[in-house]
Amino acid sequence: MTFEAPWALLLLLALPALAAAYVARDRRRSRVAGRWTTPALLPNLVDRAPGRRRHLPVAILAVALAALIVGVARPHATVSVPREEATVLLAIDTSRSMGATDITPTRLAAAQAAANHFVDLVPEKFRIGVVSFSSRAQLALAPTADRALVHQALATLSPREGTAIGDAVRLAARLGLRERSKDGSTPPTSVLLISDGAPDGGRTTPAAAARAARRLRVPVYTISLGTPGGTVEHQLPGGYVETIRVPPSPATLQMLARATGGKFFTAATDEELRSVYDGLGSRLGHTKRSREITDFFAAGAAVLLVAGAGLSAYWFRRVA
Repeated sequence: MTFEAPWALLLLLALPALAAAYVARDRRRSRVAGRWTTPALLPNLVDRAPGRRRHLPVAILAVALAALIVGVARPHATVSVPREEATVLLAIDTSRSMGATDITPTRLAAAQAAANHFVDLVPEKFRIGVVSFSSRAQLALAPTADRALVHQALATLSPREGTAIGDAVRLAARLGLRERSKDGSTPPTSVLLISDGAPDGGRTTPAAAARAARRLRVPVYTISLGTPGGTVEHQLPGGYVETIRVPPSPATLQMLARATGGKFFTAATDEELRSVYDGLGSRLGHTKRSREITDFFAAGAAVLLVAGAGLSAYWFRRVA
């Protein structure tokens, strides 16, 4: 704690002197009272002696005075306050398996709807970017606070080949750390990855991507879409159609979330997306700021003054 006017604290030296004066006055009053009455007759004149509690209101008032003096010195404390800014990278799987219709109308459409809902949930000051990944990860939209651009970028996604999950996580984590706040600091960054979880291709393995994200302190929240019976159709030469089973692989997404400090979800419901948002909010971090806390000391002193005066009036029918 620091003080803007530390010289005012010298007034605290007066408190011991005031305490000594109070003790001397109390003893003198007792001696004077003894001159005008016989101690043996006091029980007949007074129902009950106040005892030590007569000192409590004075002690409370002394503490209140000390708080007032500290307040006059204008104390400053370094307090932890929530940061309102953050960067969220939406990593959306656009692999062929996301065209499966086991989730109506398709897995990819469900992922887009979930991402759009999440965008509407987060605070306006959050910057949101979009990364799509199939055979490779690519930036669909750099982090921005413009929600219309985010919705537009999500609407342009379409299924392709491959599932480079590791590349997507690594790209998203690095993109988030490039963002800067107005004060030049890096806002907390998180990744929300929506996929059916079956890795296929890419330069970076999911395990290596998880290590990179953990090193950069970027948590990855994952949502697994799909059912074990999901299938997609593939056109073959000669007009034939091949039906391919594409069951989800939640193990990969669970590993990413666990290894990076994020959280894994099994479906894209409103409740789960709100949980993702709550998790992101709890990880926004705090920034240290110096704040004047004179008001706390003033409020405390006021409460003590009222309490001391109230006790004195209730017990002894006097304020001091």
